[in-house]
Amino acid sequence: MKKVLFMMLAFAMSVTTMKAEDHVMAATHGSRDILHKENPAALSLSLREAQDYAVKQNRTLKNASLSVQEEYAKRWQTIASLLPQADGSYSYSNYCGYSATLSMMGTDVKINMPNVGALGVTATIGLNGQGIVGVLLNNIAIQMKKIALEESENQLRSSVMSSYVSVLALQSITNLLDSSLANIQNLEQITQYSVNAGAAEQTAADQIRVRVNTLKNSINSQKRNIELATNSLKVLLDVPVETELTLTDNIDAILSPERILTLLSDPFDIRNNLDYQTVERSAELAKRNVHMAGWAYGPTIALAYNYQNQKYYGEGGMRMTPPNVVQVTVKMPLWSSAKRAAGVVEKKIAYERAKNTLSEMTDNLSIQYRQLCFDLTNAYETYMNEKDNIEVSKRVFNSATEKYKWGAASNIELTNASNDLINAQSTYVNAMLTLINAQSSLEEFLNK
Repeated sequence: MKKVLFMMLAFAMSVTTMKAEDHVMAATHGSRDILHKENPAALSLSLREAQDYAVKQNRTLKNASLSVQEEYAKRWQTIASLLPQADGSYSYSNYCGYSATLSMMGTDVKINMPNVGALGVTATIGLNGQGIVGVLLNNIAIQMKKIALEESENQLRSSVMSSYVSVLALQSITNLLDSSLANIQNLEQITQYSVNAGAAEQTAADQIRVRVNTLKNSINSQKRNIELATNSLKVLLDVPVETELTLTDNIDAILSPERILTLLSDPFDIRNNLDYQTVERSAELAKRNVHMAGWAYGPTIALAYNYQNQKYYGEGGMRMTPPNVVQVTVKMPLWSSAKRAAGVVEKKIAYERAKNTLSEMTDNLSIQYRQLCFDLTNAYETYMNEKDNIEVSKRVFNSATEKYKWGAASNIELTNASNDLINAQSTYVNAMLTLINAQSSLEEFLNK
């Protein structure tokens, strides 16, 4: 019995020590990552690389990951409460030469009280239904924390995608306006030559200058928007604002028709949706709570073993305590004034409410999926139209500048073509951002 006891104690201590060392090492590595975080001077990232980098650096996700580890620790505590527990003790008593007097058949007998040392080991194990159900509840809690972690990661990836595309869109529009500005500046110079030669009025040159200034203001505004969008992306990447950021992907590779058609054609499996998984786990948790409340009627079985060895330092002393004691206890609840019954009813009501919420979630998600598909289809059609419009506006503007150069177009035609181009680029950017938001929303909904 002693050998079995000490083997169980040694095994439990070794497992506990390894678990503790793992948590300490994980916490140490995490603190080192934060203290020795490197801030790169320059980064060149594709969209996928930017998303992975943001996931790796984001502190909110790190906290969510720590929450998962915390749930694992709680589960181990619950499991450990069902495993053998052992405590050791040692005591030493000094009676300072005291002798006890014992009267036996009219005669007083003195009994010396020698100093005594006592070594004791107590091992216990207790089993009940609520403890076993508690382990299952911990498993569900871990699953829910993992779902929350995955949901936070998907949201971060979606935000990075929107910021990444915003920067690319603004850069492409700025390049377009730069080329348009170069053309109209050339017209301004030609017109001014005509004015100087007396072949044109100064009003014509002034109107062209107004167009030049308008394009310059639009370009400067777009450059400020690029800086703002880039800084927003740097915040998501958790890098300093001084970091030089280069985006290697292009818009056409990200907003590909193949990817969008694949999203729209993929069958909808509600079990992949993270919101559904969360509500489903909540319903399962409510069901386990009913079992937990029901086990309040169940017995509790406890097994205890106590070993005690006494050593007397001197003569005398009487050993009254047996060295080995094994105790088995079965505890059965009898009466609680309907407290346990009310607890079971309460958990059953909560479970019914959770099932209703799950059914409602199932219907709502089906409707939401159809709406997201409709939004993506509409956004894609709008984007393709606006993409074609900006190409048409660019050709019209180039044609107007050529005609104006040879005197075949008026200032009004040139002004209108310039305004149409500026309006087309603004509408194009909005359509592009609407499309990327619709695409990322459907991807997040489908957990892809």
